[in-house]
Amino acid sequence: MNIHEHQAKELLKKFGVPVPHGVVAFSVKEVMQKVKLLKTKKYVLKAQIHAGGRGKGGGIKILDNLDDLEKESSNLLGKFLKTPQTGKEGKEVKRLYIEEATEIEKEFYLSCLVDRSSSKIAFISSAQGGMDIEEVALKNPTKVITYKIEYKEKILDEDAEKIVSIFNLKNSSKNQAKQIVKSIYQTLIKTDANLIEINPLIIAKDKNVLCLDAKMNFDDNGLFRHPEILNLRDLSEEDPTEIEASKHGLSYIKLNGKIGCMVNGAGLAMSTMDIIKLYGEEPANFLDVGGGASKEKVSAAFKIILSDKSVKGILINIFGGIMRCDVLAQGVVDAAKEIKISVPLVVRLAGTNFQEGKKILTNSNLKIISANNLGDAAKKIVEAIK
Repeated sequence: MNIHEHQAKELLKKFGVPVPHGVVAFSVKEVMQKVKLLKTKKYVLKAQIHAGGRGKGGGIKILDNLDDLEKESSNLLGKFLKTPQTGKEGKEVKRLYIEEATEIEKEFYLSCLVDRSSSKIAFISSAQGGMDIEEVALKNPTKVITYKIEYKEKILDEDAEKIVSIFNLKNSSKNQAKQIVKSIYQTLIKTDANLIEINPLIIAKDKNVLCLDAKMNFDDNGLFRHPEILNLRDLSEEDPTEIEASKHGLSYIKLNGKIGCMVNGAGLAMSTMDIIKLYGEEPANFLDVGGGASKEKVSAAFKIILSDKSVKGILINIFGGIMRCDVLAQGVVDAAKEIKISVPLVVRLAGTNFQEGKKILTNSNLKIISANNLGDAAKKIVEAIK
């Protein structure tokens, strides 16, 4: 789950991370009321959307007076902001964040994340932060360091020292940066966050170190422990289909292809998408129905897949382990009759009671194409949509 910048900063502040003073507003009127709380004559206006690259997309403005702030707030609210991460359709700006402007001496990059490949916590730091950090990492990888540590309750001083070494700071600024590293680490482990990204982390003209921007992402499986974080979820920033899928306990991610996929198990789902690509087509989605797919769950999955108008065919790939193939097959038949599927449907069953499952499909009088294996299934659905 992602949250907005202003929400991330509020969380970080609770763990002792220094951030500029700011206010969030949902209307121009609210902007002009709340901005009175800020002690500054220069304002930073930021569009709040779940996407990076806002600066390049015109979503961040530095303004010298209240008249300009009012004008630019009016321009941004309701605008569909396009950045490298939003796609061509952009994302609608529904809230704004206004901060006290800070005089910047130097920009850095700092992030902390769960590194699944090593089962460690990884810190990534660079002396070159800001909008072009991706380009820095690509063209000058030696200017970015990754430091991994074993999970523990507190990060050691010598670890923090190595993480900030690339910043080449001195005296109090260096100590502040080390404390920020320690606070970010605490934020990550105490909130079940997957990622905390500070870009830029800056040293101001007064030599204080501040987090000027913040991005946070959380492990969905840990949110039951953090209702206060779950309350920060902004459904308007998420795909409506993915929201609907989550209501039925389905793991669904929309993609850009023509073949809808319904699979039980994330690994099998990934393999199914790969083999569709191998046969020359693109998957329209990732959809894992889980181990105990009822008729209601299968029906919901069908509806979600078919709500995507680009879907020209559906491939169901089920391995019966916990779930019996005959039960799944009956659920497919019942759901198909109820929904009246009008696109080609290929089903591959393997595992527990797969023969019985195949008989149910064959005797259903529905136009269901049965496949013997995964390769056969991919070949048949690709041929069917052509």
